[in-house]
Amino acid sequence: MFKKNGIKPLIFIALFLIIMGCDQTGQAPLLVNSDESGSSGNHVINMDPSGRISGSFTTLTYNIGGLLEPFSSSNPSIYTPVISCMVRDYDIVQVQEDFNYHAVLYDTCDNHLYRSSTSGGMGIGSGLNQLSNFPYMDWERVTWTNRSGSDALTPKGFTMARTRIAEGMYIDFYNLHAQSETTETALANSRSDMLQLIAYIEANSAGNAVIIMGDWNIRYTRSGQNIRELLDRGFTDVWIQLMRNGNVPEFSTTALTSCGTPTSGDCEIVDKVLYRNSNYITLTPIEYLIENEKFVYTDGSALSDHWPLKVSWNFTTASSIRMSDQFGGPHGTPYNDVASLPLNPVVSTLAIRTGSRVDNIGVTLSSGNTFSHGGNGGTLKKLTLTSDEYLSSVKLCSGVYNGHTRIFYTKFTTSKGRTLAGGSTTGSSITYTAPSGWQIVGFHGRSGSAVDKIGIIYAPR
Repeated sequence: MFKKNGIKPLIFIALFLIIMGCDQTGQAPLLVNSDESGSSGNHVINMDPSGRISGSFTTLTYNIGGLLEPFSSSNPSIYTPVISCMVRDYDIVQVQEDFNYHAVLYDTCDNHLYRSSTSGGMGIGSGLNQLSNFPYMDWERVTWTNRSGSDALTPKGFTMARTRIAEGMYIDFYNLHAQSETTETALANSRSDMLQLIAYIEANSAGNAVIIMGDWNIRYTRSGQNIRELLDRGFTDVWIQLMRNGNVPEFSTTALTSCGTPTSGDCEIVDKVLYRNSNYITLTPIEYLIENEKFVYTDGSALSDHWPLKVSWNFTTASSIRMSDQFGGPHGTPYNDVASLPLNPVVSTLAIRTGSRVDNIGVTLSSGNTFSHGGNGGTLKKLTLTSDEYLSSVKLCSGVYNGHTRIFYTKFTTSKGRTLAGGSTTGSSITYTAPSGWQIVGFHGRSGSAVDKIGIIYAPR
């Protein structure tokens, strides 16, 4: 949060030109390879003969206090290089207040292979960035709709990164910095923040596993805030799960601040990690650790006015589902059929709408479930499968239309060699083939008025 030192907004605005000149970065591009060796991290990924994926990884959320001195409550010009050397030990790191010392954070020691570009220094950028050993896509920055007071001096909000842990296995990572003031207006804004975040997740992460980390500036004991809205929608707070045996704190005028032992059920900090599983991915947090003893300067001083929060995770995918990677562009709205699949799904009808591009793609299952993605353009084509026939492969081609990468061509092939195709072939193509004993039953990707991106969902035959 901003240091509460009486700085007036007009003084802050007057410093904008100075602040703009103090951002020490060259706008490093998203998904940049920062070091060929990469971060060592702590992840393990295994695949058994059936295609089931399991493993482990670590995350760290940390408000690094990187405001321009003397606005920071920390000493970021001295401490940020130290932080850079420490965060490399974690697989996915989400930082807040990464403002005017961004290049120092990235260039001193850190060697994560995939890192987001800065959005600017104090007062310009959100201060939110992700450093990752795993590639990610569909990167978005969102600013809170309602802000006031000191919280309006920088575009606080959240980011989303669809992070690829293994082939076809994506987790949506959210990083947020919520509003810090506690006036009646600010608390109303805080409640609005949560509703805005929930609405975004419901629209963009439907059917996906999700991890939300960051500086929430929220306490369960504070009656004017509504983080419980996420719990009511199937999210779990790792602190509550591991440190409090599932016991959610009651509203109270007394905060849980018995933090002599920071990693405890009686110490609630505003830095939190919440998560939910999907029908495909099961996440299991196995360690909740405040790294207060590690992240210190040589004289023992804390490197920020927040503690870094580490969570260690195990994960496994469902035995009855396999998923391919996604192919196409980053436009449209995400979709994922995995949440709506019945037991033992079987495709009875395949439908596509195509012209010069692929406008729509969909299937109807024998159970009656229908999945359809895209718009109403093009010409409708259908293929009805026999009772002993299944979808075995699909070829896709992508191209650029009006500056957007979209799916230009699709050709499905069944187990009996029959095909359904449409659109225009291009030089950019991929073919997904169902593994032996499996069949194509649904899709995940992005779509709008047409189909922008497609991944395949397989189920056993």
